[in-house]
Amino acid sequence: MYSNYDLRCRAVRAVVEQGMPVVSVAKAYGVGRSTLYRWLERYKNEGEEGLLRRPGSGRPPKLRELDERRLKRIVLAPASKYGFETDLWTTRRLLQVLKSEFGITVSKQTVARRLRAAGITYQKPERQYFEASEQEREEWLRKVVPEIKRTVRKYRAILYFEDEASVSLTAMLGKTWAERGRPRKVRVTGRRGSLSALSAITKQGQLVFRIHEKRIASQEVIEFLDQLLKHHPRRHLVVVMDQAPPHVSKNTEAYIARQRRLHVFYLPKYSPDWNPDEKVWQHLKHNELKAHQARTKAELKALTERKLHKMAKEPRLIRGLYFRCCISPLFD
Repeated sequence: MYSNYDLRCRAVRAVVEQGMPVVSVAKAYGVGRSTLYRWLERYKNEGEEGLLRRPGSGRPPKLRELDERRLKRIVLAPASKYGFETDLWTTRRLLQVLKSEFGITVSKQTVARRLRAAGITYQKPERQYFEASEQEREEWLRKVVPEIKRTVRKYRAILYFEDEASVSLTAMLGKTWAERGRPRKVRVTGRRGSLSALSAITKQGQLVFRIHEKRIASQEVIEFLDQLLKHHPRRHLVVVMDQAPPHVSKNTEAYIARQRRLHVFYLPKYSPDWNPDEKVWQHLKHNELKAHQARTKAELKALTERKLHKMAKEPRLIRGLYFRCCISPLFD
């Protein structure tokens, strides 16, 4: 976890040096866009010194006894360490620990303010599967990553990360402002149905996709890989994808073996957090299709295609999504 100063520097560099969009950087670092614009203005006028915290006036903080380092040590440890059933922290749980461990009684607002000041935001955790092998993941980093990079250099290839997803008629609603105790109503269809989609992205901000009304099988994967090759008729391609059955089937492997310009590598099993293309589907579902009004699969397909085409025309957005993946810097 970064200090306040480190967080500001990293966020500003992501915009200034990497060309990532302000919206994506603000979301990735858990700050408001207006805050990030203010940091950028201070950086422009004063350099990195302008990102240092400025002394403020007002009464001293109530949690003076608990400095930032000790607070982070508590929250970044599993909540189960303090006797709770799960590892997830809530404000209520943290208040209980502060009272029992330090005899401190404060409001939820004070705790939330101190957590934000320490660079800690309330966010949805990523899944880490019981079946995932840390030994296999470490071996992949040690052996496969260098091989991928060598192949890219040898053939001056374009590196793609590929993934599939299901897009549902059941819309994700997200959150909105409303009176306390009186949640708003959003009209959506109660019909069931979904689409299957494939996509692949590059660090340069390219997005290629294909949508199907049936479940993805070997033939759909082969057609998509063929689409990628036709999209780059003179270039070698390195494609990294997971070990889903359609990816490793005999038909798919036979097709790959016949392609002189195609070089495929597989991620470790149960490692979706290592696929930058996962971020495309998260953005599509949680932002572009949030509270969508499609009532049929045909309407959903047309809407999804329109949203993906829109995303494909925004390379800065795709680059921002790509670099939100933890392994992206390994291939920079």
